[in-house]
Amino acid sequence: MKLRRLSLAGFKSFGDRTEFVFDDGITCVVGPNGCGKSNVVDAIKWVLGEQSAKSLRGSEMMDVIFNGCASRRAAGLAEVTLEFDNAGGTLQSDVPAADEKKPHVVSVTRRLYRSGESEYLINKKVVRLRDVREMFMDTGIGGRSYSLIEQGKVAEMLQAN
Repeated sequence: MKLRRLSLAGFKSFGDRTEFVFDDGITCVVGPNGCGKSNVVDAIKWVLGEQSAKSLRGSEMMDVIFNGCASRRAAGLAEVTLEFDNAGGTLQSDVPAADEKKPHVVSVTRRLYRSGESEYLINKKVVRLRDVREMFMDTGIGGRSYSLIEQGKVAEMLQAN
């Protein structure tokens, strides 16, 4: 199982649809201060089911929706999709592949609308948060696992007893 693509639209600082493609050999995301590196980590945690706005560096969950700026209006929803190459079959789901030509690809999406409605999708089929969490169980991946380390947590871990 390997993360192949991260797609964001209307999530935090990513007002436009943005895609990150993780080819073989990619191990980190780098860039200058304020370019959105932490928001990339927040997006991954969020789509995996993070429920704490504080953990996503916000005061309420609506803070993940792009708020607009002087040159752009606010987004109506935040949407994040993770696409995994699951050729090894690590991710188990009852939801069939979205693309018959790529049966080994598993996509997980989370959407939050300004109305407060939210939904999770696996392979473009609406599912429950529980289904997403169960699919990732025993993989070492999750919003609160050590496979994702958010801003400030490295220093906290180094200082822990």
